Amino acid sequence: MYAPDTIAALSTAPGTGAIAVLRISGPATQQVMHAVVPSMLLTPEPREAVFVRLRDAEGAIDEGLLTFFPGPHSYTGEDVAEISVHGSPYIQQRMLEALVAAGARLALPGEFTQRAFLNRKLDLSQAEAVADLIASGSRAAHTLALQQMRGGYSQRIEGLRDQLISLGALVELELDFGEEDVQFADRAELMKLLDGIVTVCDELIGSFRYGNAVKQGVPVAIVGAPNSGKSTLLNALLQEDRAIVSDIPGTTRDTVEETISLDGVLFRFIDTAGIRQTKDSVEKLGIERSYRKAAEASIVVLLGDAGTLSEGAFSTQAEMLRKRVGKGPLIIPVLNKSDLVPKSAKKSASTVMHISAKNGDGLEALKARFTEHVRSLNAGESDIVVTNARHVEALTKARTALLSAKKGVQDGISGELLATDLRQAQYHLGAITGQITVDDLLGSIFSRFCIGK
Repeated sequence: MYAPDTIAALSTAPGTGAIAVLRISGPATQQVMHAVVPSMLLTPEPREAVFVRLRDAEGAIDEGLLTFFPGPHSYTGEDVAEISVHGSPYIQQRMLEALVAAGARLALPGEFTQRAFLNRKLDLSQAEAVADLIASGSRAAHTLALQQMRGGYSQRIEGLRDQLISLGALVELELDFGEEDVQFADRAELMKLLDGIVTVCDELIGSFRYGNAVKQGVPVAIVGAPNSGKSTLLNALLQEDRAIVSDIPGTTRDTVEETISLDGVLFRFIDTAGIRQTKDSVEKLGIERSYRKAAEASIVVLLGDAGTLSEGAFSTQAEMLRKRVGKGPLIIPVLNKSDLVPKSAKKSASTVMHISAKNGDGLEALKARFTEHVRSLNAGESDIVVTNARHVEALTKARTALLSAKKGVQDGISGELLATDLRQAQYHLGAITGQITVDDLLGSIFSRFCIGK
């Protein structure tokens, strides 16, 4: 058990609301509780909310509910109390001052969850998932964070690490019998197991592209010539007048960003400045920013005017844009203003979509194209998805050590060097779940949490 001092914090968002919840955790939790509820003679029954009158040295503060969670059966593993009061900022501040006067100190960001980790209530990846769950802005992000918090991802990592520990133990056992030239780890079986672990690492690393897109929101850049309808398309997707729509070329000189959720996934739409030849220095800056945003996006909608462009000429523009932004983003050529073009003049090339941002024709098909692309990012067979860049870095380092071990087996290197590679892989996998940690790493992770969590 991690037995530090007692901490207190506001666990609900600051500001005025119907209620506010204050949380206390640590060895002096009961002492602090009784100090702010002097009329309470006995500690409440575990996990039973009781009505209390709250006071400090100056007198009555409020009436509320108190719930006591005795350790180790609590979120942090310590004695924990939660006090619900009316959501006045004055009451919140006065209650915090009363808790500090009673012997608690103000909690640091993420300190409750850090104590849960240190007291082995959560492993490190589960603790990080708590922050992801709080920040989840879509159904897909919520699902991934909830899955990770429940431990499915941790079990997969620990399963890989257990295999490596078993392999490493056999290899290191050989070192004790070095003079007798004994092999406890069959090299063919060892190669098979290493191949399997590398494959799982590859799948997990590959899933990050999807996991990061879901977690951060999928960036979609809308680019094209002036007056092709970019701002109209953005407004149609958002179903509100967010961007200025005008017949005057060059109206949009900076990027406009908004988010919407499609099929449970958050998309970040970016309306960019119209791309054209211009002598206006300000507009040139906007056009350069348009190209930069396109290169950084996951999806680029290249919008053209169906009344002035043929599909062939437009496809050529798409190829030119591809050379400019690189191979990273998916480019979707879309001819807008299809309502102004006779149906007989429209073609059906599979690479070009036809829409009318003004009356909504083709918008549902375009949205479906977005969600199809996101689903295609998760092409692996595993149901575990990595959403954390720190985990990807650790998995990549573990994979490098495993490949080194494989090469060592093929080259017939000594068991001592082979054991070193296996220990390195174990270390990096252990860093994901917190089996191997350093104080600097913990400080970096939990400092990103909100206070009170």
